[in-house]
Amino acid sequence: MSSEQRYDANMLEHTKQQIRVLVNEIAQVSRSDVAPDVFQAEFLTRVVRALGAIGGAMWMTDESGRLTLGYQVNLKEAKLHEDDEANKVHSYLLYNTLRSSENDLMIPPHSGGEGANDGGNPTDFLLILGVVQTELEKVGVIEVFQRPDSNPATQQGYLQFVRQVTRYATEYYKNRQLKNFSDRQSLWTRLEDFTRNIHKTLDLRETLYTVANEGRRLIECDRVSLAVMRGGRAKIEAVSGQDMVDKRSETVKLLGDLATAVVKANEPMVYNGDSANLAPQVEAAVEEYVDASHTKTIAVYPLVAHTIDEKDYDETERDKLTIPPPFGAIVVEQIEDSNVSEHMMKRVEIVVEHARVAVGNAIDHNSIFLAPLWQAIGKSKVLTTARMLPKTIAVALGVLALILAMIFVPWNFNMHCDGSLEPVARRNVFAREAGKVDTLLVEHGQQVKKGDVLLVLSNNELEAERQKNDGELNEVEKQILALKEQSYDAKDAERIRINGQLAQYTERKQTLSIQRQILNARNDDLTVRAPIDGTVMTFQLENTLKSRPVQPGQILMEIAQPDGELQLELQMPEKYMGHIEDYKRKIQEQDANAPLKVKFVMTVDPSNSHDATVTEVHDRAENRGAEETTVEILASIDDKSDLPEAASAGMGVSAKIYCGKRALGYVCFNELVAFLQRTVFFWFQ
Repeated sequence: MSSEQRYDANMLEHTKQQIRVLVNEIAQVSRSDVAPDVFQAEFLTRVVRALGAIGGAMWMTDESGRLTLGYQVNLKEAKLHEDDEANKVHSYLLYNTLRSSENDLMIPPHSGGEGANDGGNPTDFLLILGVVQTELEKVGVIEVFQRPDSNPATQQGYLQFVRQVTRYATEYYKNRQLKNFSDRQSLWTRLEDFTRNIHKTLDLRETLYTVANEGRRLIECDRVSLAVMRGGRAKIEAVSGQDMVDKRSETVKLLGDLATAVVKANEPMVYNGDSANLAPQVEAAVEEYVDASHTKTIAVYPLVAHTIDEKDYDETERDKLTIPPPFGAIVVEQIEDSNVSEHMMKRVEIVVEHARVAVGNAIDHNSIFLAPLWQAIGKSKVLTTARMLPKTIAVALGVLALILAMIFVPWNFNMHCDGSLEPVARRNVFAREAGKVDTLLVEHGQQVKKGDVLLVLSNNELEAERQKNDGELNEVEKQILALKEQSYDAKDAERIRINGQLAQYTERKQTLSIQRQILNARNDDLTVRAPIDGTVMTFQLENTLKSRPVQPGQILMEIAQPDGELQLELQMPEKYMGHIEDYKRKIQEQDANAPLKVKFVMTVDPSNSHDATVTEVHDRAENRGAEETTVEILASIDDKSDLPEAASAGMGVSAKIYCGKRALGYVCFNELVAFLQRTVFFWFQ
C-alpha cells in the first residue's frame, strides 16, 4: 500500500471519528434540559459540521401553526432574501413538507412544481429536509443546504444522517412535552394540597399560617403575609417562613400601614417600581415600605367575605346592594426580582380566592360567643346524663369485650390472592436471533410435535454477513493457492517470505471458517421450532407476528398441554409475602418438609372449595400491569378428581394461603398496622 493510500485511509478514519463525536454530542444535547433556543443552536451547528454542509436552518411551528426561523447557519448563502418569489416558493416547500406524510425529503436544486404554491427548491444547493414530529404535533422542519455535485450514494448518506439526527431532535421535544405535562400535573397537585390544607381547620391562627406558607409554595414567590382588620387597622398576623410575627418591628408596622391603605381603597394593588397609577395614600405607604424592606415587587389584595355578582340583580336592585368591607388582606412579595409573569399572577388570584373563603370561615367560626366552651360541653356532657348513662355503660362494656376478643381470641390468618388454573406442561417459545417474521406456519389451537417448525425469521444483516464471509473465505483460498504455486519456483529467500504470507493467510482462513460456523448457527436459529409436544395457546399470531420484527429473548408464543395435569398459578401481592415467609420458616423449624396449604374456589364454581399445596414460590416480584407488584406462587391440586368437569386451563381462581393462627384483632387490622408501621412509627425508630 502506498503512502498516499495510507494517508487517504487515515484521513477517512479521522473524518469518521469526528462525525461519531459530533453524533454523540448531538445525542447528549437532545437528552439535556437546555432551553429550546440553546438546543437549536447546539444541534444545528453540529449537524452542519458533521455533514460538511453549506448551511442549515431550523424552522419551528408556533401556536397558530406558522413556521418561524428558530436558528440558522449561513442561511444567507441560499440568497432567499434577495428574491421575494424564490423566498415564497421556498416557504411553500417548507409548509408542504410539514403537511406531507414523509418525514424526510431530498430536493434537488432549482426543482419544484409548476406553480409557486406547489413549493420547490429555488436555491443552487441540494436541500435535505427532516420533519420533527412527536405523538402530539409536528414541531418543525430541519433544513440542510448541501453541495449538489456529490454522487447519489453520498446524497443518500446525507438523507440517512438527517433522518437519524431528526430522531434525536424529536426525542428532545418529546422530553420537553413530558416535562411540561409533569409541571402542570405538579401545579394541580400543589393546588389540591393547598386547598385541602387551608380548609382543614377553623382555628384562625392556624389557618392564617397555613395560607401564608402553603400559598408561598404555590405562588413560588419570596414571601406571603396575611393581615386581619382589627379596630379599623390591618394587623399583620402571619408571615410565611416565620413561626411568630414581631409586631413591634418597623417593617411589619409599615406593611400593616400599606395593607390598611389598600383595604380602605378596596382595590388590589401591584407595585414593581412604577407608582404612577396608584392612589396618593397607597403610593405614600408603598414607597415607605419599599424603602425599608428593599422589596422589588409587592402585590396587596383585599379579602372580602362574600363576592356579589351584580349580574344576578336587575337595574332597580343594584343601587340597594351593600358590599361588605374587607376583613383583611393578603400580601405577596418578590424581594430580588421585579418581573412578575402572567402565570404567577394567575396563581396569586387563585390563592386570594381560596384564602378569602378559608380565612372568612375561620373568622366567622371564632366570632361565636364562647365557642370553645360549647364544643367541650357538646362532646362530653351528653354521654353522662342520667338518661344516657346506662347506654353509655353498655356501649363501654361492649367495646371493652370487643377489644379483649380482638386481643385474646385466635383466628385463622390467611393471605388472599387471585390466580388461574394453568397446565403443568407448558413452555414459552423465545426468539434466539433478531429478525423479521417471514413465514408463520402455525395458528392458535394447532397441535405441534417437539421439533416442528413454528415460524421462520429473515435477517438481512445476518445474510449480508454470511455473504461477506463467503467472499472473504473464497478470496483467502485463492491467495493460498497462488502463494503455493509461487513457492514451487521461488528461491530460498523468496520462499521464506512466501511461506510467511502463506501462514498468515492460513490463519486468516481458520478464523473465517470459525466465523462461518457461528454465522451458520445463527442462521439455524432463524428457524424457530417447538420445544415440546402440545397446543399453540397464543391468540392472533397472524396479527402479532406476521411481518413483524422481533428481538432476541422476545416471547413469540406459548405451547402447552391443556388436556394434561393442571396446577394453580397464584399472583400474591408483595406486601403479604412477609407473613407467608414467616409462617413457612416457623413450620419448617419443626419439619423441614412441611408444606404451605392453600384453599381455593373457582370462578365457575364459587360454591365449592378445593385444597392445594404450594410447590414453588418465585424468588422475585414482578409488575404484570396490575396496580401492585406481585410474586408468583405455584401450587399442586391435592385431589384433581374433585375439580368440576368444566375446569380447564386459564380459568380464574380465588385462593387463600394458610399462615397459622393470630389474634382476631391482628387478622382484621393487619394492613392498618403495617401502614402505621410504614408511615408513622418508622420515623420514630
